[in-house]
Amino acid sequence: MKNYNFLAVILLGITLIGCGDTKKGENSLFTIDDSAFPAHFTQKEPLTIGILNPNSKEIDSVAYFINDLRVGSTKGAKDFRFELIDQKLGYQYLKATVYFEGDSSDATKRIEVFSDIEPKLLKYKVVNTFVHDTTAFTEGLEFHDGRLFESTGQKGDSYFREVDYKTGKVVKQVDLDKEYFGEGITFFNGKIYQLSWQEKTGFIYDANTFKLEKTFKYDKDIEGWGMTHDDKYIYHSDGTEKIWKMDPATQKLIDYINVYSGTSKIKAINELELIDGKFYANVWQKDAIAVVNTASGAVEGILNLADLRKSLKAKNAEVLNGIAYNPITKTIFVTGKYWDKMFEITVSE
Repeated sequence: MKNYNFLAVILLGITLIGCGDTKKGENSLFTIDDSAFPAHFTQKEPLTIGILNPNSKEIDSVAYFINDLRVGSTKGAKDFRFELIDQKLGYQYLKATVYFEGDSSDATKRIEVFSDIEPKLLKYKVVNTFVHDTTAFTEGLEFHDGRLFESTGQKGDSYFREVDYKTGKVVKQVDLDKEYFGEGITFFNGKIYQLSWQEKTGFIYDANTFKLEKTFKYDKDIEGWGMTHDDKYIYHSDGTEKIWKMDPATQKLIDYINVYSGTSKIKAINELELIDGKFYANVWQKDAIAVVNTASGAVEGILNLADLRKSLKAKNAEVLNGIAYNPITKTIFVTGKYWDKMFEITVSE
C-alpha cells in the first residue's frame, strides 16, 4: 500500500473510488473509446481520446470538450491528445461532438483525476498552552490585527467573539439569532464574514463595530462550514470534499477544488486557514489537519494532532476544530469543540 493511503487513514472518513464510474454516451452512433484509459488518471498523464464508430459513418471532424470547455478538435476520426496538468482533481466530463454527413452527434464519458502527490507526515511542537472555554462548540478561529476571534455552533448558543487568548477573557461578543447554527468566520476588507450551517445564510459585519450590515443567501445548494481568505477571495468548505471560492463583493460562489489524497476523496472538510499559500483544513471527526494545494486540491501534508486531544481534561471534549495562524509569531493556534485547552504550535517537516 502506498504511504499516502496509510496517511489518509489518519485524516479520513475516506472513500476509495475506482475508475469504473463513467457517464454513458448519449446515443449509439458514436462512443468515446476508453479501452486504453489507465486505471487511474493523474495530472501528469496526458489523456488520449478516440472515437468508436460502429456504424462506419463518414466523419468530417470532431470537437472535444472537458467540463463543457472546448479544448481542441481533429479532422476526421483521429485520436485527440490532451494534457491534464492544469486540470483540477476529481470528476471531469468529456464530450466529443462528432460532425458527419451534414449532421452531428455527441458522445460523453466521465473520468476521475486523482492526486499523484505523496503527502508528508508533518511534525509539530507545542510552544504554549492556553485555557479554552469548555462551553464553546468551536467552528472558526482566526487572528486579525493581532487579536484572536472565535465562532461557535449549536442553535441558541452560536456567536462570534474576540477573546484574550492569554487569559480566556471575552472582550466582545455577538450572538446569532436562535434559528441559526453558526459556522466559520473570516475577515476581509474591514468586514467580518460568518456562515451558518444548514440555514444557507451568511452574515457580514463591520469589523470595528461588529454591527450587522448584511445577510446573504448561498447561491448553491450547499451547507456552510469553515472559512478563510486571501487578498482577493474568500474560501469556504461545505462538509464535502469541496473548497469553494467566493467573490466577497457579490457573495457568489465562482469556483471550487476537490480535496484528494492519492485515490482517496477527502470528505468532511471543515475549518480552514490559509497559511503560506496552502489550505490547512480540519477534517470533521478526525484529530488531524490536511495541508492542501490551493490550485489542485491535492493533500501535500498531514498533521496528526491526536495526542493533543489525549491531554485534555474536559470530559465532554469533542473533535479537533479551529485553526488560526498568527503572522506576528508565525505560530498556529489549534483547539476543538468543548476543549479546555488551546495550543500554540509550530509545524515542520
